[in-house]
Amino acid sequence: MKRLIASVVLVSVLAGCSGMSGREQRTLSGGAIGAAGGAGIGLLTGAPVAGALIGGAAGAAVGAFCCNERH
Repeated sequence: MKRLIASVVLVSVLAGCSGMSGREQRTLSGGAIGAAGGAGIGLLTGAPVAGALIGGAAGAAVGAFCCNERH
């Protein structure tokens, strides 16, 4: 049952990302990478949740405002 639920969630998330613009994809990717990195650093300092929140916000901001699309 857990595998079924995980599969449905994964397919839903991937399907929801298919119509995203380049900027939205960069924002999401930056947030995810920042959250992972922040959680790792936070784990070393004893505050993984705070690290993930700060890293995710910073990564999303950088992803949203960096690397403008060329037309």
